[in-house]
Amino acid sequence: MKKISFNSGWRCNGADVIVPHDAMLHQKRDPKSPTGSAQAFFPGGSYVYEKSFQKPEEKHVLFQFEGVYKNASVFINGKPAGGCRYGYLPFFVSADDLLVDGENTIRVECENQEQPDSRWYTGAGIYRPVWMWVGPQAAIEPEAVKIQTISTAPAKIRVQTKCAGEAVVQIFDGEDIVAEGKGCDMTLEVPDAKLWDEDTPYLYRCRVSNGGDEVSTVFGIRTVTCDKNGLYINGKSTLLRGGCIHHDNGILGAATWDEAEYRRVKKLKDAGFNAIRSAHNPASRAMLEACDKLGIYVMDESWDMWFHHKNKYDYATYWRENYLSDLKAMVDRDYNHPSVILYSIGNEVSEPAKDEGVEKTREMVEYLHKADPTRPVTGGFNLMIIANAKKGKAIYKEEGGMNKDSDKAMGGMNSTMFNFIASMVGTGMNKSANSKAADRATAPALDLLDLAGYNYASGRYPLEGKAHPERLIFGSETFPQDIAKNWAMVKQYPYLVGDFLWTAWDYLGEVGLGAWAYTKDGTGFNKPYPWLLADTGVFDIIGTPNAELFHAQAAWGLLEKPAIAVQPVNHPGKNPAKMAWRGTNGMASWSWQGCEGNKAVVEVYTDAEMAELLLNGKSIGKKKVKNCKAVFKTKYESGELVAVALDGMGNPKGENKLVSAGGACKIAVVPEVASAKPGQVVYLDISIMGENGVVESNADERLTVTVEGGTLLGFGSANPRTEERFDVGTYSTYYGKALAAIVMGNSDAKVLVSGKNGRKEVRIAVL
Repeated sequence: MKKISFNSGWRCNGADVIVPHDAMLHQKRDPKSPTGSAQAFFPGGSYVYEKSFQKPEEKHVLFQFEGVYKNASVFINGKPAGGCRYGYLPFFVSADDLLVDGENTIRVECENQEQPDSRWYTGAGIYRPVWMWVGPQAAIEPEAVKIQTISTAPAKIRVQTKCAGEAVVQIFDGEDIVAEGKGCDMTLEVPDAKLWDEDTPYLYRCRVSNGGDEVSTVFGIRTVTCDKNGLYINGKSTLLRGGCIHHDNGILGAATWDEAEYRRVKKLKDAGFNAIRSAHNPASRAMLEACDKLGIYVMDESWDMWFHHKNKYDYATYWRENYLSDLKAMVDRDYNHPSVILYSIGNEVSEPAKDEGVEKTREMVEYLHKADPTRPVTGGFNLMIIANAKKGKAIYKEEGGMNKDSDKAMGGMNSTMFNFIASMVGTGMNKSANSKAADRATAPALDLLDLAGYNYASGRYPLEGKAHPERLIFGSETFPQDIAKNWAMVKQYPYLVGDFLWTAWDYLGEVGLGAWAYTKDGTGFNKPYPWLLADTGVFDIIGTPNAELFHAQAAWGLLEKPAIAVQPVNHPGKNPAKMAWRGTNGMASWSWQGCEGNKAVVEVYTDAEMAELLLNGKSIGKKKVKNCKAVFKTKYESGELVAVALDGMGNPKGENKLVSAGGACKIAVVPEVASAKPGQVVYLDISIMGENGVVESNADERLTVTVEGGTLLGFGSANPRTEERFDVGTYSTYYGKALAAIVMGNSDAKVLVSGKNGRKEVRIAVL
């Protein structure tokens, strides 16, 4: 079948919109919204999307929705065509019996007005792309071709196709056919095959035709296996340098654009990550394609809950009736993506404390093994939650939840209260499930998994080799400040194969989860309006790395020279209120105008034995490096800050420096690409910069962005606490930086950024 973009010409609640479209992002935030701090005070609502289109000439017509949040119902010419309860899954609807000659109308109804329904910002509406598939009556359906790697030496693949008639299968390496055959289930040998992995993410293309139709799919040749001694990609022992990510794209909200997902994956890859966990729902198609191309392993996760509610109106209401079909939809979509190496059956669920939860674990693992025998099954299990539930002290219970009987039986507290307690306990939570009772409570479910994911349970790592010699484990969610200690254990214990820190990228909602706050309203966990962001992550929402990344890179042994980070020096006399999900708020900046003489905390990250810090040529001192980090205290003085890594004998092993901005500040605008095709998204990095090209961190200003020859999709900064909006074209920089995203039109785009420091215009050529 032929795949046609179906994203233009939509109206949402009567207004023209561009799909992908996050309807929630365009609503006014309300301090009294029942979504609360979890969803950053964005209200929910009901959304009706409509579009007119001409009937295609082809006989068979399908519509594919990559994601609609939530409870989507699709109508064609007023007649029900299908839908999907779960807001994170792709789904198809057939239009074959519903179309009329000439003009037709498609309508999508969705809603999330019943709140609270999530622990983070979900977005709403048709937030992922829509496609029209057309073909003959005997068409080869989308996702009808499944490709499995049988072996790598020699490289053999199994190609299964559901289609009418005899299928012709051709395997392409670029434009060259390297293997072919006929049939609906065959094994082909690919000569001189290039295997897919993180270092060589090589992709092939499979084309299947049956005389009247054809379909193509991209795939990689690779195997995933595991045993008690490790995880293996193509037979090679592999450790996962991972990070968890939520699904939103910062200034675009939940809207999923290919370029946004690729940009995020590229930055993570370049930073040294080799794995991501889609927390806590199936990743987008665009995210998986980016990981395929760039060589990032994916732990694709199904849900954040099973049949017990974490929020009153969350998906637990519908989970029992849909969980197997949800898994099927995920497998059908993921099957040919080489980046997906693990299926996760959930995150921090309490149900495995009971017999029914254990049986559901068994059922889902067995189902996934049958549906896709090529990938191990895991989950992000918080052992403390299961252990407490076993004792009748379950958490994540909302009063008045939809599954009242099961919720009442489990007892417990709501999700916000649990996060509050976790924040108070902090990294001590890592040892909360070390007891034998906790082991007995968690073993029935964990032993069913191919690879057991531990959330905040690093205290168990040294114990499991003896307690469970057949169990393979990894840190599916960990505190970022623990990365050096955790990674040392990853290297020490063969049964511990990776670490996924929380989090790799900051996100909307769960406001202030990791904040080091200097405001009065930042002292508590449940932060009030106008807090907007979680304020955690090794990258902020616009893609700027911070000291959390430097710490991970040092622990992973990826730094060729020391990295320097400075805690903000523009809050003299104030000690920040610190949340558990951040180990530092340091950033790579020594440019703080107006802060001369203020106290400064400087962090140096390295895997060397010692570090020395020099300010304007004068040594501040030498420090031993502990857990890849050395901390120095000094006073801010503009100029040059130099860090030197030293071995045990005091010999230099490398150095790095930060310098202050010089001269008058100006607006700098740098498009991340010089040219783009119509409809392509282009990001523009915007900053307040000195004449020497250095960003000034203490001269923020309110800027306005206007676009000709394109459309502004979003403009904003990484400020975690603000009343500004991403969709109006005016926003203040934060520590000197902001980001804009535009979608190209049919002519060159002209982008003008203006503020008190003048104006800057740039052009992007259309291809």
